[in-house]
Amino acid sequence: MIVRDIKDLKNTDKDVHDAQWTSVRMLLASDGMGFSFHITTLESGSEHTFHYKNHFESVYCMSGTGAITDLATGETHAIRPGVMYALDQHDKHILRADEELVMACCFNPPVTGNEVHQADGSYAAAE
Repeated sequence: MIVRDIKDLKNTDKDVHDAQWTSVRMLLASDGMGFSFHITTLESGSEHTFHYKNHFESVYCMSGTGAITDLATGETHAIRPGVMYALDQHDKHILRADEELVMACCFNPPVTGNEVHQADGSYAAAE
């Protein structure tokens, strides 16, 4: 059984920061669960273009408001507490945070914790 407290992971190598977002990596590939689990916070007023070409992602909004736009279709969906979205087609998207967004995220394949977003908004394929 794996039990972790997010407070214990803050300010460690599992607390990853990038432009206007923070992601606390609660589970990683090394945990052997077949997925990774993160709590990600996006700063109010921020906008991010992501394209997880090598990963599937599912996201659940715990707090805050914003929107996600599918760049293939132009369709935009409101994000608020209780809303989940799944990038089942490796969907290139823009995520906007109208208020600070706190999201629970799962990635498959799991991330290792060392990934950084490439110029196209993706993570490199797992080795």
